[in-house]
Amino acid sequence: MPKWSVIVEGRELPARPLVLEAAGVPPNDPTNSHQAVAILRDRGFDVRYEGKTIADARQEAVPTVVDELIRSLRGRYKGAPSLVEAREREHRIEKDRFAR
Repeated sequence: MPKWSVIVEGRELPARPLVLEAAGVPPNDPTNSHQAVAILRDRGFDVRYEGKTIADARQEAVPTVVDELIRSLRGRYKGAPSLVEAREREHRIEKDRFAR
């Protein structure tokens, strides 16, 4: 049994192959196990790692002092958006999408 699994109708099944089969894509699809687990969790399935149920760890991260300092400094240097800011924005959007 793979490390990541899901309980469906009382049966433990491998998470990634189940998602790929449900989506109708070939086994060599680039979707990884973590993405498959996020999809299954979003749909309310009981996901396990190495046979142990994973508690829902969707806790909001408390911003650190460094994060707040960085945000305050960004406001001082207005100008054209940088590639770093664009990538960070994409990362936040992706993270928020998987957190739901």
